Amino acid sequence: MRIAVDAMGGDHAPYEIVVGALDAVSKNPDITVVLVGKEDEINKIIDKKTKDRSGIEVVNATEVIEFDDAPTRAVRSKKDSSLVIAMKLLKDKKVDAFLGAGSTGAILVGGLFVVGRIKGIDRPALTGFFPNPKGYTVLLDIGANAECKARNILEFGVMGSLYAKNVLGIENPSVGLLNNGSEEGKGNDLTKEAYLLMKESTQINFYGNIEGRDMPEGTVDVAVTDGFTGNIVLKTTEGVASTIMNMMKDVMMSSAKGKIAGAMIKNDMRKLKDGFSADAIGGAPFLGVDGVVLKAHGNSKALAITNAILQAKKFKDSNYIEDLKSHISEI
Repeated sequence: MRIAVDAMGGDHAPYEIVVGALDAVSKNPDITVVLVGKEDEINKIIDKKTKDRSGIEVVNATEVIEFDDAPTRAVRSKKDSSLVIAMKLLKDKKVDAFLGAGSTGAILVGGLFVVGRIKGIDRPALTGFFPNPKGYTVLLDIGANAECKARNILEFGVMGSLYAKNVLGIENPSVGLLNNGSEEGKGNDLTKEAYLLMKESTQINFYGNIEGRDMPEGTVDVAVTDGFTGNIVLKTTEGVASTIMNMMKDVMMSSAKGKIAGAMIKNDMRKLKDGFSADAIGGAPFLGVDGVVLKAHGNSKALAITNAILQAKKFKDSNYIEDLKSHISEI
């Protein structure tokens, strides 16, 4: 399997991107990573880290789309950027998947206008994973669509449900509509209309309305909402988790007794912290485009890139896109 990686996208590019790619191919010899970017910089890092280039290819790109570039303008004008060239490789089926840690807006625009939507999908969605005691709740949309129609929310449910089944291996996943109350009839005009569509749909196992606290409890396997709400939920959760972990660390380090207790549970706390870390998943799938497109966090380091590449392979192997096309035709 060939996976194109934008080697120039992200806060720690290209070094951490290249190192993560090298680690991924060492862990799975069935993967070939095509690193797209300034080849001189990429080759220097590869030569420094290893003499074995098996599973690694480099494609030159002279331009880089920066975080502060206007996404649509950048994708249209920077034709020789690492992001656009990597997306075109996917569009032309020269690779099986794309991964980037750069501008979210540019990746979304590239996914829509370079790779293209699946016919019948009105709004592709960026997908996140909310940790719970059983594993993760699939959450979408987390930022691709600030404003939605009820039909879009139903599509998110279908896309998220199929991802949970095909990629995560959850049989008959339950789908909840994120709302300000669990009772039927709650919410604004959008959620009320979406509720009726989802309740009538035969494409999903609709649970009903859920509240924010239901996601960390694992009440449903998939939660759907508009991208504005989903992005706030995800970013708030990241901030709360980070703050709590830092506060716990400060408390433990404030006394000798706390330091001893901290040393005793250090490994357990690390496992807890890893459960909230985006590094464990690596990438957010952009569902609804006609290709495997993953967005890694902008501050991703090598571990996150490695896991995202391995996730991309699992995503492609699941035949998700082919199954989604058949499901959408039935809506």
